[in-house]
Amino acid sequence: MNIRKTLTLSTVVPLVVLAFVLGLLIRVSISRSVTNSQGSSQSGIQVSVSASSNITNDQFSPFWRAWDILDSKYVEATSTSDQKKIYGAIKGLTASYGDPYTVFFTPTESKMFQEDIAGDFGGVGMELGVKNGQLIVVSPIKGGPAEAAGVKTGDAIIMIEGSSTADMSVDEAVSHIRGPKGTKIKLTFLQKGATKPVDRTIIRDTIKIPTLDTDTLPGGIFVIKLYSFTADSPLLFNDALRKFILSGNQKLIIDLRGNPGGYLEAAVDMASRFLSSGKVIVTEDFGSSQSPNIFRSKLGYQVFTSNLHPIILVDGGSASAAEILAGALSENGVAKLVGAKTFGKGSVQELIPVTSDTSLKVTVARWLTPNGHNLSHDGLDPDYPVSAASSTTDIAAGKDPQMDKAVQLLNQ
Repeated sequence: MNIRKTLTLSTVVPLVVLAFVLGLLIRVSISRSVTNSQGSSQSGIQVSVSASSNITNDQFSPFWRAWDILDSKYVEATSTSDQKKIYGAIKGLTASYGDPYTVFFTPTESKMFQEDIAGDFGGVGMELGVKNGQLIVVSPIKGGPAEAAGVKTGDAIIMIEGSSTADMSVDEAVSHIRGPKGTKIKLTFLQKGATKPVDRTIIRDTIKIPTLDTDTLPGGIFVIKLYSFTADSPLLFNDALRKFILSGNQKLIIDLRGNPGGYLEAAVDMASRFLSSGKVIVTEDFGSSQSPNIFRSKLGYQVFTSNLHPIILVDGGSASAAEILAGALSENGVAKLVGAKTFGKGSVQELIPVTSDTSLKVTVARWLTPNGHNLSHDGLDPDYPVSAASSTTDIAAGKDPQMDKAVQLLNQ
């Protein structure tokens, strides 16, 4: 969206219209009639395509050879349809790029993704990512079924209903986990530091993503807890800042822990409240394909002088737009980061129609912090590394060493 969104899992994405065709052949036209093992013509698939890479007939011929072998040799009496084969070929092509966030959506998957964009869907309430080929919980959504079932940031999902998630994309996992409200799904998790997996049966519900909470701590400390970066976030954040000013408190904590991101514009608006006009917030790096797009703080948005130095809390569930806001305020010398290394989700996806009912979600750019740090390669390291409470006793007692450290720094 321009409203561009730094994608987290499968929520809202930027939409553009580009053309894409099945083939891959450039300056080469192929007309192909598929024949069965008896030599008679089947549906007569005609492929005449052109694209922008120099693929020759010889290079592409193994595809048709494999097609013929499968048609003639596969043991099952009923073979898969030609359309499913084509969709499978596109999925394989997409997977060859090795990016878990670049995926092809069949008609069913494309419809489900559009429902995600609407923001009201049945599921278990957790944001997912992929690290080192493993499906990871970026953050359980506050108040959702996953959080109630004990799912934590950093948990690996190794099985969905008994099927392995090895090499499964985020969007494929979401398509399996999503479902009608009130139905059950069995997920197998491997928690951080654990050696044995644990099964959890979670009842799906309608997921509503929260945005923001505020709190006041002793010592004149105001806390803004951001859960996501939605279209409404800038307005809600401004209201929270107004409460902060009217409260008479002089110290501010912005809690981005477990925040999987959202709209880029929301992060830019929020950062602009603390930065003078023209300061670099983030750079959209397209590689060699085009010039970078630099996002700067907006004229007239700054409401705080350089005397206010908030503490930003981050952890492994802070991703995407959350990392952009934290990186912008940290590297411009406004805020200090406390907590754990962030997730490292710094890529831009566009949803591109292929046909009227299929689409490609393609990574088109990477986010760079003001100092040029590539968020896609690594997350942000906090200025003050502090582990979260880990023992059952400490968690039950509500202990929060990361928040305690932030309070200590503000009170110094």
